[in-house]
Amino acid sequence: MPEKSQPPLRGGRARQADVARIAGVSQTTVSLVLGGNRQGVVIQEATQARVREAAKALGYVPDPAARRLATSQNNLLGVFSFTATFPTAMEHSYYPFLVGIEQEAAEQGYDLVLFTGSSAGGAGARRQALDRVRLADGCLILGRHLPATQLHQLIEDGFPVVHIGRSAEPDVPWVGADYVAATAEVVRHLAELGHRTILLVREDDEALPSSDRELGFRTGLAAAGLRRQPKAVFRTATPESDITADWVRAKIASGITAIVAEETDSGAVWRALVKALDEAGLRAPHDVSIALLGSPPADLAGDRIPTGFDIPRADLGAAAVRMLAAQLSGIDRPQPLVHCEFRLGMTTGVPAKADNTPAH
Repeated sequence: MPEKSQPPLRGGRARQADVARIAGVSQTTVSLVLGGNRQGVVIQEATQARVREAAKALGYVPDPAARRLATSQNNLLGVFSFTATFPTAMEHSYYPFLVGIEQEAAEQGYDLVLFTGSSAGGAGARRQALDRVRLADGCLILGRHLPATQLHQLIEDGFPVVHIGRSAEPDVPWVGADYVAATAEVVRHLAELGHRTILLVREDDEALPSSDRELGFRTGLAAAGLRRQPKAVFRTATPESDITADWVRAKIASGITAIVAEETDSGAVWRALVKALDEAGLRAPHDVSIALLGSPPADLAGDRIPTGFDIPRADLGAAAVRMLAAQLSGIDRPQPLVHCEFRLGMTTGVPAKADNTPAH
């Protein structure tokens, strides 16, 4: 029988050691009984009853972290971003991802833990934050550029992760948007309007979202019979200084009638293009058609709706949760590509002047 006198608790919270002392058993026995005895150790019913009675009398509540160590799962999913700061504003492009993640996690019976260690920036902060995600059962990863070494270490250790966005790393599970097909559809729309010389503007890096959009752009040109455009893609590392009023005027003078810009986390390319047109005194689509491969940055969302496509961010977040939950259940799922809806906006029209000559 448990001792009738209960010594004061240290720190004001009952621990397994306190329950063990009151029940007159070892702490291991307490852990087994209160943890459901998944190991199948033989424990007498009277002993189990003493442990439960002592735990109830002390108001013992299991420590989630300790329970994870014992059971390897506590129904917590981590969410981690490799951007400089974790997005919280509703207008941020990552917000819909979080909405989809939260809704699907609740549906699957998981709680969420947001890891914000990337806010401090720097490789050291990323490594420390990645170590902390192990507190959850698995983690969803957001971000344009991934530290492959740290992610592979998690995977090699058997820790479940899913990246939201197609990953070039062969061992990193992911869910992604079909940017190739969506971009090709935008090019098809422009070609049907009569555009024959179209320019893609993208950031100068090898991020897969950018590469997929370029592949879709070239696929669309080929399908429209516009393959022979040697300078159809303009790459920029500094959009704010490269894409200027003079730059836009020069491109139009060379015969370009439509400019397609990619969406990135910063929105720098689209923002620079819109500013350059304004400073040049040009209007879309009157002087040149423009299209956006994604959604405009929050500060430009109130302007005229651009032609392009909408990224199903909430659907991607939900799909990532389902894939992560499948991993935790030992189920192997294929990498899904989610369809992007074409968006007919107010920034594209027939070419300002007839031009069938590719730009040089």
